[in-house]
Amino acid sequence: MSKYNVLIVGSGGREHALAWKVKQSQHVQNVFVAPGNAGTGMDATNVDLDPADHDAVIQFAKENNVGLVIVGPEAPLVAGLVDALTDAGLRAFGPSKAASELEGSKVFCKNLLRSADIPTADYRTFRSADDASRYIKDRFSEPTDPVNVVVKADGLAAGKGVVVCDTRSEALEAIDRIAARKEFGAAGKELIIEERLTGPEVSVLAITDGETIVTLPPAQDHKPANDGDTGPNTGGMGAYCPAPVLDEETLAKVESSILVPVVHAMKRSRRPFKGVLYAGLMLTPAGPKVLEFNVRFGDPECQPLLMRLKTDLVEVMQAVVDGKLEETGPLEFDPRPAICVVMASEGYPADYEKGHAITGIESADKMENVKVFHAGTQRVDGEVVNTGGRVLGVTAMGDSISAAKLQAYKAVREIRWQGAWCRKDISDKALATAAKA
Repeated sequence: MSKYNVLIVGSGGREHALAWKVKQSQHVQNVFVAPGNAGTGMDATNVDLDPADHDAVIQFAKENNVGLVIVGPEAPLVAGLVDALTDAGLRAFGPSKAASELEGSKVFCKNLLRSADIPTADYRTFRSADDASRYIKDRFSEPTDPVNVVVKADGLAAGKGVVVCDTRSEALEAIDRIAARKEFGAAGKELIIEERLTGPEVSVLAITDGETIVTLPPAQDHKPANDGDTGPNTGGMGAYCPAPVLDEETLAKVESSILVPVVHAMKRSRRPFKGVLYAGLMLTPAGPKVLEFNVRFGDPECQPLLMRLKTDLVEVMQAVVDGKLEETGPLEFDPRPAICVVMASEGYPADYEKGHAITGIESADKMENVKVFHAGTQRVDGEVVNTGGRVLGVTAMGDSISAAKLQAYKAVREIRWQGAWCRKDISDKALATAAKA
């Protein structure tokens, strides 16, 4: 059986998890990651390529016997890297530019959900700060009036362009930041104001070739920075899988009322979706509703998901590229739960310092059922240093959620750098759900 090389595009924790899992495939010779991080440099080979330079990515893939390119992050997907690779005769896993608009534009996503009658929060869209502010002022007369709305930038904002507002003043401030001051750049050219849903959040990811849908075990992310889901929104401070808050009956409802309709709606709109479809859901008293769709593996959901996956991931991805996903059997997962705890730089999600040497990663990696996935790291003068806000995803499996949590935090305690911090309550929601049951 001939083996080939795989190129993974990206530099975060998701890409390190992908590289680690892809390397285990029987079909793979070498794994390249562009541009990668310190961790991918240990488990694979980093390549100094800019994902935005499509020509350079194509040239590298053609010159290095790359049989599959996996595009990890949302930005190159939205920019059409998969289209460019496919047009050049290369095999690429990920949605097209047109299909990636499901994440690239929240306005497009909400309009699609409405037209397909997929359950989501009521919303209004605005093109200017003045119109959005007038809408809030007309509905709520006093600055301290409770508003219970969510203000969202239309475009990509690294998970930070969503502001949950309790008062009129907070809503007006969010509008000003997004649409007037343009804190998130072009992402704020349009914005959405939607009703605030209540209930537990859960992430359901599915792999699809545009016809067949393979749903993965549900996971639960922790977006707010601080314990107890307080503080500002982040790219995700940790995740665990599976999430007991979503039972089999409700998961089947998610598939029938959300995942299948959205794949059909994308096909009808001539944007067939091939890749990983990520549904961020709120389990409301009225049933599951869509908060957002992403068009790639979540980060940090990817880490515990892939830690549990036993099926050859490359075979599944090749089936998606070929439109033959229906021919693959059900995916096999380790029955044990997995937990990922994100270790972050001091100050994140606001300004943070970079360049601090990190120690203890090797010790943590040697622990049983533990893998440290790198996100914001680089190797400088022989040392691993922090270069991002979210730095490491310390991931562990255990016979129970509590055992996995204990092992993950034991590993966290091995790792040190100046200003390192993490949430202490990753997976406590699962323990609370189990206690209620």
